[in-house]
Amino acid sequence: MNVLITGAAGFIGSNFVRYLLEKNPDYKITVLDKLTYAGHLENLKGIMDKINFIKGDITNDRDLNKAFKGIDSVIHFAAETHVDNSINDPELFVKTNVFGTFKMLEYSRKHDIKNYMQISTDEVYGSIMKGKFKEDDKFDPSSPYSASKAGGDVLCNSYYKTYGMNVKITRSSNNYGPYQHPEKLIPKTIINALNNKYIPIYGTGKNVRDWIHVSDNCDGIIHVFEKGKSGEVYNIGGGHEHTNVEIAKTILKLLNKPESLIKFVTDRPGHDFRYALDLSKVSKIGWKPVVGFEEGMKRTVNWYVENKWWWAPLLK
Repeated sequence: MNVLITGAAGFIGSNFVRYLLEKNPDYKITVLDKLTYAGHLENLKGIMDKINFIKGDITNDRDLNKAFKGIDSVIHFAAETHVDNSINDPELFVKTNVFGTFKMLEYSRKHDIKNYMQISTDEVYGSIMKGKFKEDDKFDPSSPYSASKAGGDVLCNSYYKTYGMNVKITRSSNNYGPYQHPEKLIPKTIINALNNKYIPIYGTGKNVRDWIHVSDNCDGIIHVFEKGKSGEVYNIGGGHEHTNVEIAKTILKLLNKPESLIKFVTDRPGHDFRYALDLSKVSKIGWKPVVGFEEGMKRTVNWYVENKWWWAPLLK
């Protein structure tokens, strides 16, 4: 199988390429990545000789023409993802996450791509106080980021219905693990704690997220890619709900740092209170998370402790 993977120099994408090569070494992989601030060739260290890497933009026709040569499948990770950045510059998110997805779908349609996988987010559903979101629940995005991802999902559904494209969508909960940019909660908390700096936590810190180790998400994506039904959406979650302040305290405990490093700051606009996903649909195709929260957090903290060479340059 010849697979084009976009955004694979980023956090989840780079972990996915490593995981896919391990599980399916016969796959031929082309990576298309713009190498923005969140994408780095260092994330693909050790596997560059196993992939065809193209530096390019998913909205640029010249780059897409080059990337789609000899391709029969697409897994589309490329996106602007940081909510805070979307509040400051929503136009960039619409261009990348909506128009960029349109370009990927159009090129996939014109090149008769057999399998198209859209990597989305649970944030398209908005916030939920009780219960868990199912795949057919309505969209209620709260930020320009989540709205732009919802727009991409709607486009995917339209290409399935109008053109009969084999389109599948995964919506995952909050990922954590190696190669995650220091702007995100868990790596920021680890790095600040290592440097004995204050750890900023929005509002009261009681906002709840369902956390999934990135290796579990990668496994779930492969399951959907290989076994999921065309035109369907699959939630992928870890089943580990924790408040933001609990996350910070867990990390501080693992690093033997004082909780006094936690500093509550003004909440961001439109901050969703709780995310939670119903996983019954994806379980029917044989997937479930296997990495426990304590195990995953230990592995993640240890990775950042041992790989300062990777994250230290990003702080500059």
